[in-house]
Amino acid sequence: MRGRGALLGIAGIWLATRAAMLWMLVHDFFSSNVVRVEVTATYHNWYNVLVHWTLPHNDIMWQYPPAAAAIFLSPDLLPFLTYFQAFVALTVLCDGVVLLGLIRAARRSDGSMAGALVWLVTLPMMMATPFARYDIQVTLLAVFALLAMRHRPKAAGVIAGIGAMVKVWPLLTLLGTPRGKSTRDAVVAAVLSAAGLLAVFALLFKDTLGFLGNQGDRGVQIESLGGSALMAARLVDLWPGKVNFQYGAFEYVGPYVSTIARASLGLTVVGFLLLLLWRVKANRWSSATPFDAALCAIMVFTVTSRVISPQYMIWLLGLAAVCLTSKNTTQRPIAWLLVAANALTTLIFPICYGSDILTNSTLGTVLLCTRNGLLLYATVWSGVRLWKATVLPKSLPQQAREAELRAPQAV
Repeated sequence: MRGRGALLGIAGIWLATRAAMLWMLVHDFFSSNVVRVEVTATYHNWYNVLVHWTLPHNDIMWQYPPAAAAIFLSPDLLPFLTYFQAFVALTVLCDGVVLLGLIRAARRSDGSMAGALVWLVTLPMMMATPFARYDIQVTLLAVFALLAMRHRPKAAGVIAGIGAMVKVWPLLTLLGTPRGKSTRDAVVAAVLSAAGLLAVFALLFKDTLGFLGNQGDRGVQIESLGGSALMAARLVDLWPGKVNFQYGAFEYVGPYVSTIARASLGLTVVGFLLLLLWRVKANRWSSATPFDAALCAIMVFTVTSRVISPQYMIWLLGLAAVCLTSKNTTQRPIAWLLVAANALTTLIFPICYGSDILTNSTLGTVLLCTRNGLLLYATVWSGVRLWKATVLPKSLPQQAREAELRAPQAV
C-alpha cells in the first residue's frame, strides 16, 4: 500500500506541476510570449516547409539533423488541435513517459526512486520553457537508450542512433557501454539505425545535410561559457563588442569573438579526448557506469559549446535523473549541483533575460557567470569522480585488485 500511495502521490504532483507549467505557458507569466514563439513561429514555419517534402535548409536557424523533421511534423497526429496545442500536448506526453521510465528503473535490485523525483521536481523549476522546446522528446530517447543498456544493448543502440539523427548528442549515451559484446552490439545497432534513418529521410526530403553549414557558422552565444567571459569583460569596459541576434540566438560580435569560438571547439575536442582516454583506461564497471559516463560526456559537450541555451538543462537533468535511478552512481553530488544550476538558469531565462542579460547589467553578469562557473565545476568534478571509481591503479597487488573488482562500487 505504501508503494501504491507513493505512486499516487507522484501522479498527483506531476499533474499539479505540469498544469502550472501549462498555465504559465499560455499566459504572459514572466514573458511566456517569448517562450511560446519558438513553437508558434519557428517550429510552425518549419512545419509549413516540411509538409512540402523539403527541409528548411535556406533558413539559417535550421541546425538539426534530418530526423528532427519528424518531431516538427508530429502535431499532425492530433489534427483536432492547433499546431501549438498539439505540439505542447505531445511534449507533455513525452515528459510523462520519461517519468514512467525512471519509476520503472527504480524497481531494479540496485534501483532508487531519487531519479524519478528529481525529474518530477526540477522540470517545473524551468517554468514554461520545457513545453515550448523539443528537447524533452530528445531527452526521452537518451533516457531510454541508457535504461535499455543493461539487458538490451542492441535496442539501446537503435534508440541512440535514432536520437543522433534527431539532435546528435544522444549518441554519446553509448560511451560507457560495457566492453565486449555489449559495446559491439550497441555500436553496430546505432550505426545501422542512424544510417537507415538518414537514408529514409534522404529519399523523402531534399538537402538532408544542409543543416551542417548552418551549424558550423554559429558564433558565441551570450549564455555560453565564452559568452559569460565576454560579458564580464564588457561590464568593466575591457571589451568593446556588442550583441546581435543571428542564427536564432543572441550572439556577441566584436574583437576576439572568433578566437573564443575556436577555443570553445578546441575545449570540446580536448574534453572528448579525455573521455576516450577514460574509456581506454577504465577497468571497473558497475551497473551505473554507463549512466555516469553519459552524464559526464553530455556535460563536456554542453559546457564547452558555443551555445548554452536554457533548454540544454533538460538534457542534463534527464541524464542526472537516470544516474540517480541507481544506488551505485558516482554522480549524486553532481546531480544536486545541476539542480542549483537549473534554478539559476530560470533566473537567467526567462525572468531576467530582457532586463539584465541582454543589457549586460551587474545582476545579469553575476547570474550568468555563477551559473556557468557552477556548470564548469560540476563537469570537472563529474569526470574526476567517474575516473576514480572506474580506473584502478595497476600498482595494486593482484589479490587486492580482484577484491576491488568484486566489491560494490561506493556511492
